[in-house]
Amino acid sequence: MASASSIAASIASKTKTKKKHFVAQKVKLFRASDPLLSVLMWGVNHSINELSHVQIPIMLMPDDFKAYSKIKVDNHLFNKENMPSHFKFKEYCPLVFRNLRERFGIDDQDFLNSLTRSAPLNSEAQGRSGARFHTSYDKRYVIKTISSEDVAEMHNILKKYHQFIVECHGNTLLPQFLGMYRLTVDGDETYMIVTRNVFSHRLSVYKKYDLKGSTVAREASDKEKAKELPTYKDNDFINDGQKIYINEENKKMFLEKLRKDVEVCVRHDFFFFFFFFFFSCQIVIQLLGCLLFLAQLKLMDYSLLVGIHDVERAEQEEVESEENEAEEEGESDGGGIGTPPDSPSNTLDSTKPLSPGEFDPTIDVYAIKSNESAPRKEVYFMAIIDILQHYDAKKKAAHAAKTVKHGAGAEISTVNPEQYSKRFYDFITTILS
Repeated sequence: MASASSIAASIASKTKTKKKHFVAQKVKLFRASDPLLSVLMWGVNHSINELSHVQIPIMLMPDDFKAYSKIKVDNHLFNKENMPSHFKFKEYCPLVFRNLRERFGIDDQDFLNSLTRSAPLNSEAQGRSGARFHTSYDKRYVIKTISSEDVAEMHNILKKYHQFIVECHGNTLLPQFLGMYRLTVDGDETYMIVTRNVFSHRLSVYKKYDLKGSTVAREASDKEKAKELPTYKDNDFINDGQKIYINEENKKMFLEKLRKDVEVCVRHDFFFFFFFFFFSCQIVIQLLGCLLFLAQLKLMDYSLLVGIHDVERAEQEEVESEENEAEEEGESDGGGIGTPPDSPSNTLDSTKPLSPGEFDPTIDVYAIKSNESAPRKEVYFMAIIDILQHYDAKKKAAHAAKTVKHGAGAEISTVNPEQYSKRFYDFITTILS
């Protein structure tokens, strides 16, 4: 059995010896408006193909969390109008991220197709420090530029993150980290990380919130509100009178099982309360487990990203869209041009059609239906994002400065991880109805 280091060496050696590996990819173009994205598509294709020849180890070893594979391409002649002639592509911890994709139920070939079949889409969203976002063409994955400090922090938490994902069987509200890369073009290094999209690839989100449980300076700016889909914040959520109406079906089912269990067992009020709480508030328990993980690693400044899909509004828009299409067809003289066979709209899974407000839980893993008593029929998408901020000296200084400015009792966002997780948890429990 090959050791983890020999496997990593195998990846590296293949990368170095197959200098003309890209020549065999002439049947596959990597076209994107941004050459950097073309390099990303090329690199992911190369990486997944290389990994397919590496045996899956029985277990990951410590060295796998430090390993990387990289390739340097010089003076290539293929697809020069879309890709730079000189570039480098580096993948961090390839075996670890392959294992994570597997635990999240993501097939490597599907992952490859999503990121390379057509160019990633630009997103108007912008993260802290000017981070840029793209989504895969099928909207299943998010590609985010990160800093070298984020890469270092990811390496710091990766082993414990992987262990946590193993223990919870991939059932978590934490970001699903699927790949981390460094792209070097014209001497400039760009770091990117790929995660599963919190929102749906087919159900539109009409309103979204970034919630931290803080009230100081936690409202969307006028510039943000002018966007097509603004990201609102805690004070906006409160002022809107917004609530999250969680489905009760599983609660009733689990409580019936509980009733049968306690009737044949010695009943202790503590255990009865625990099981009642667990089965009736699974989303809260899942959230609490995530927060314990984050607090233990001294991480803070994360958010709960909430997206809301209005089912009735979506149905109305679909009816109006069909009516408009019918009018346009009636005005035309026939001979309409069909959707090209390689169009992204034709590359999503052609599975059984879903009714309005329905979703595939294996794809939209963060989706939860509203309950029957909700004011509106909605679907919520909720997950924790931005978990790579460590409570370091810079954050401690920011905490001291904001405390002086706003007072000791103010709900500022920059507080120690334990206080942050408790306040975050308490706030989230108040928005669930």
